Amino acid sequence: MKPYVLSLALGLLVGVIYALFQVRSPAPPVIALVGLLGILLGEQIPPLIKSWVKPDAAATSWLQHQVKPHVFGELPQCAKSGPGATPRQDT
Repeated sequence: MKPYVLSLALGLLVGVIYALFQVRSPAPPVIALVGLLGILLGEQIPPLIKSWVKPDAAATSWLQHQVKPHVFGELPQCAKSGPGATPRQDT
């Protein structure tokens, strides 16, 4: 989640700098951004149809029925704790 928040914060900072210098943003118009959203969502349709047409025979978990990959790319994972991991010290 941190990369998304950092990206948003930096985008806002650049927007403020552009406004201070009275420069137009080189970002595409809203219609282009809506088109990009359509592309991202459209990428999810073929795996969804494939899962409906030929479902997995040995589905053992509801996670196997989700459409992959995620719309926003691979999301960050939390740190795993195990025998070799050092415990966090919150002081």
